[in-house]
Amino acid sequence: MKNISKMARREFEALPERKWAEDIGEFDSMVILPAEINYISIAKYWIRYFVAKTFKLEKPEIWEIWEIKGLHDSGFRCMDFVACKGEEPICRLSGCSDVILFNGIGGYGYNWVEEYGKIPDLLSPIDWNIDCLPKSGLLRIFCQKYKLKIGEALSSFELFAIKKEAKNG
Repeated sequence: MKNISKMARREFEALPERKWAEDIGEFDSMVILPAEINYISIAKYWIRYFVAKTFKLEKPEIWEIWEIKGLHDSGFRCMDFVACKGEEPICRLSGCSDVILFNGIGGYGYNWVEEYGKIPDLLSPIDWNIDCLPKSGLLRIFCQKYKLKIGEALSSFELFAIKKEAKNG
């Protein structure tokens, strides 16, 4: 398999996508893969917008994704993510998200209802880290003392830190 430090962006884009709601288990890091935008489509959008504004017509909405591929309906760029075990990529994860929610919605962690029974008063800090891969320039997210787990591929992407099991011996 390939080493993520030596991969180009196109190699990340060529990785297989996980199936919808597929549980890929825990992994070590995640690479952020921002969507590429068709700038001709953006230029067409702005021309339509200024024409509509000038002639007092209904303005087009930026969230018309059929017109501008790669933009989320919020107007922000979509992201895909690549799960990695060690230095090897596993698969792409989403492609439709414009936000990463670290440790889930609210930051309470994976299965927080089962663990705490209510919204916890105090949460342990998690050592989130981001570095930049040398060849592709893409950003990688990881935690020193945690494995990672993901939620569904939705508009907002949940990334959870799962405590690594202590090794005996």
